[in-house]
Amino acid sequence: MGKYESDLISYLSGFIRPERFELFKRVLENRTRYLAVLLEDIYQSQNASAVLRTCDCTGIQDVHIVENRNVYEINRDVALGSNQWLSLNYYRDDRLKLTEEEARARHVRPGSWANAGDNYIEEAIMALKDKGYRVVATSPHRDGSTPENFDLEKGPALIMFGTELNGLSEIALRLADEYLQIPMVGFTESYNISVSAALTLYSLRKRLERSNQDWRLSSGEKEALLLDWLRASIKKSELIEKAFRKKLDK
Repeated sequence: MGKYESDLISYLSGFIRPERFELFKRVLENRTRYLAVLLEDIYQSQNASAVLRTCDCTGIQDVHIVENRNVYEINRDVALGSNQWLSLNYYRDDRLKLTEEEARARHVRPGSWANAGDNYIEEAIMALKDKGYRVVATSPHRDGSTPENFDLEKGPALIMFGTELNGLSEIALRLADEYLQIPMVGFTESYNISVSAALTLYSLRKRLERSNQDWRLSSGEKEALLLDWLRASIKKSELIEKAFRKKLDK
């Protein structure tokens, strides 16, 4: 971030209440990219939206959404605006979204992808591995760590959650570096995805706070997010920013 962005932050901060600006700064102090979340092909929007809300509440900034067959649409009643504070990264091809008529002909939901046979999960996983993440698959069927004993000292981790019915795809499970499971003692095979995410992320977050890892955002990352949040919070912020640039040009 340069001087322009820093000056713009100072300028835009005058358009929101001081206590809200202070809230932004307090929240940023607890944001992390040491943990990130990936959602693969989630069918029910309320479940995925609940996971976004959990990510916001636990300070996890980055959520990666892979859409091979199912299109994720934010359920605003569940997400409660949490999506505007998160960095959402989509893996899909908007050009191949089916029209309502095409979807009916294929007996799938309107908005589904024409290329449902293609798979963006491998693209997402390899890109995030290149960024230094350990890829961790959550599954009740694979032996692995639990949220209580998962090794946070080994480096940043991407926690993957799959569909409500079938869990993660075979490709995601095969490409994972590690596995994570939540022990259960009842008859039901697995937790609902939103419950699983809440239990997992809350436990990992609390343990991360007690660790010696440098899990907080850099000053540059915090400044960039602060600018994003200001722009999202101010009505017609693009016009205000345009006026700010004109003042600088004089």
